[in-house]
Amino acid sequence: MPEYVNWLRHASPYINAHRDCTFVVMLPGDGVEHPNFGNIVHDLVLLHSLGVRLVLVHGSRPQIESRLAARGLTPHYHHGMRITDAATLECVIDAVGQLRIAIEARLSMDMASSPMQGSRLRVASGNLVTARPIGVLEGVDYHHTGEVRRVDRKGINRLLDERSIVLLSPLGYSPTGEIFNLACEDVATRAAIELGADKLLLFGAELGLIDENGRLVRELRPQQVPAHLQRLGSNYQAELLDAAAEACRGGVARSHIVSYAENGALLTELFTRDGGGTLVAQEQFEVVREAAIEDVGGLLDLISPLEEQGILVRRSREVLEREIEQFSVVEREGMIIACAALYQIADSDAGELACLAVNPEYRHGGRGDELLERIETRARAQGLKTLFVLTTRTAHWFRERGFVPSSVDRLPSARASLYNYQRNSKIFEKAL
Repeated sequence: MPEYVNWLRHASPYINAHRDCTFVVMLPGDGVEHPNFGNIVHDLVLLHSLGVRLVLVHGSRPQIESRLAARGLTPHYHHGMRITDAATLECVIDAVGQLRIAIEARLSMDMASSPMQGSRLRVASGNLVTARPIGVLEGVDYHHTGEVRRVDRKGINRLLDERSIVLLSPLGYSPTGEIFNLACEDVATRAAIELGADKLLLFGAELGLIDENGRLVRELRPQQVPAHLQRLGSNYQAELLDAAAEACRGGVARSHIVSYAENGALLTELFTRDGGGTLVAQEQFEVVREAAIEDVGGLLDLISPLEEQGILVRRSREVLEREIEQFSVVEREGMIIACAALYQIADSDAGELACLAVNPEYRHGGRGDELLERIETRARAQGLKTLFVLTTRTAHWFRERGFVPSSVDRLPSARASLYNYQRNSKIFEKAL
């Protein structure tokens, strides 16, 4: 059997998993100058054709250095960070502008005599990054060197929705019209965090993180990174590793470090089981599970404030202990942050979804949907045909998830007899 057939079969699950995902890719200026740059462009176009939403962040350090040298200017750094005075800023703008145009041109090529021949795509860029000055640190004025203040999340997502590749340069703009020189790693990391990207992909000269014995470290957790940073000291590999860990701590599930010098490194990392670089991944901090008696205290802490507000019906500790098997919970690092309960209604094939609650600090993260899905799965497993819910404050949330308005008359008699007319809850139902 041809090798490519096997490869495609093994890659197909990843192709499906990556479709419609958002990847932020950081390519330093050294990578743009490398002979393998053309292959990287082909691989990015291939990812785009497979439905990946791409944000490409490019660097420009060697290009800036060459322009400073051509003008007889001496580069100045403090703690590894470039000091961008007015003359240096002119070189930065020149280098970044030409690089951006060159990258756009390369991405616009017809890719003749390549697997992507005939492909057409649009590259979009602009004032999508707002920056602020670093200012004076330890008595050193960094002038026009800045840091990311905000990434235009809505604007970038709109461009991605239109199937554009978004190109971000290491320049940022202030509300007062100033231009700031930024580190491309900072731009990429902040973009990945603020966009809620599925992956941050960082290109470096090495295959990934190399340990003290010269071996590739294939996988790390963010909490393991500081020990490696101490070993590496101040070098570019440390910068990449620090950026990968920061992205993970900011909510990006996976960060990858791959080589810009290795042909196909990006595809190997994304479409093979073992990958070819270094993966920095979050641990599973959260788990959805059935409640146990040990969770009663955590459940009380979660639902008591909502009971005080009249959003939930009051439940004593004794009631929770007696009904604990009806509950499903979301646990995050030992803390109950969300819950829901399923009660089968006597003498019927219907159930009631009750006590759906999410800690206010963890709302808008899809946890309510996770619990609803789990309750529906449990209800079907019990042979229930209809799921009822009674609510006073969240009617629209349930309607958006397939529940339709119902009435007391539709409730099975065992539940209708307990309806609290003073509370006047709205009733919804959903066929399972």
